[in-house]
Amino acid sequence: MISTVPGNYPKIANRPGGQTLRRAISSFDRGRITADELAAAADEVTVEVIGEQERAGIDVITDGQIRWQDPVTYIAGSLKGYEIGGLIRYFDTNTFYRQPEATARVAWQEPILVRDYAFACQHASKPVKPVVTGPYTIAKLSLLGVYTDLKTLVLDTAQALNQEMKALAATDAPLIQVDEPAIVWHRYKDDWGLFQEAMDVLMDGVGTTTLLRTDFGDAVGLPDFFALPFQGFGLDMVHGKQNAALVPEFPDDRDLMLGIIDARNVRMESEDAVLGTAQWVTQHVPKNRLAISPNTGLEFLPRETAYDKLENMVRAVKKAQEAVA
Repeated sequence: MISTVPGNYPKIANRPGGQTLRRAISSFDRGRITADELAAAADEVTVEVIGEQERAGIDVITDGQIRWQDPVTYIAGSLKGYEIGGLIRYFDTNTFYRQPEATARVAWQEPILVRDYAFACQHASKPVKPVVTGPYTIAKLSLLGVYTDLKTLVLDTAQALNQEMKALAATDAPLIQVDEPAIVWHRYKDDWGLFQEAMDVLMDGVGTTTLLRTDFGDAVGLPDFFALPFQGFGLDMVHGKQNAALVPEFPDDRDLMLGIIDARNVRMESEDAVLGTAQWVTQHVPKNRLAISPNTGLEFLPRETAYDKLENMVRAVKKAQEAVA
């Protein structure tokens, strides 16, 4: 049993120097600093959040997605064919993303995340996983534009991101996480057949271990969910409580990333509650195939609260490790 994080981490901290990136973005928007200077500020904050995750005791970390404007724009805006538009609400949260529109046929141009992943590895002492927002979520949250149907846009995006997955695999990344929250969002489950086809396209020829993470809902009622072409699956146990019904049937040859810490609520979970859930899961999933994490990205929280939640989670995971040893 290990501890991990879903992806993003708060960019801003309420302490001296904690506004570095916000001020850099503001200065860049006003033409006062160059793109290279903005990138250097993002690098600085990335190093900070890597250090915070490690100090909290997280076993497998991310780069915090500090350079990402939101979960959709960073990748979509780097693919040929998508243009980034105005702000729109991200699911049922109080945050927003800039909605892409397909103004030409979508295609991969060059590596998007390889440099970010390499930079994180250079500054981390713990294993780092790259995170890719999946093609269904990107396409579903975008405007069709020149496309006449969602299916073609999803599959073109899947083909493009297949090239990105291969570029990341070529760096010897031991694990790539694919985020697909949209498919478990209750309004979109009718697209399940399309989603299955898109995942086959996305994963074709990708030569490393991969994990499909879902949040903002449950996967109950999606036939053969665990037959998708991934070696691991991430389930949200906070906003997808019905996922508890899937745990007893979880395949014993797959890895489970279980999101049991509420990353959208400042209320601190008790160690006993986290411990109890972790122990319950080990009745169904081998402990060497289990990772405990927040249920979604941490950027919904103040940075100090996010850190405290991670520390608290790690303490509970260590107790669970001892209890099931």
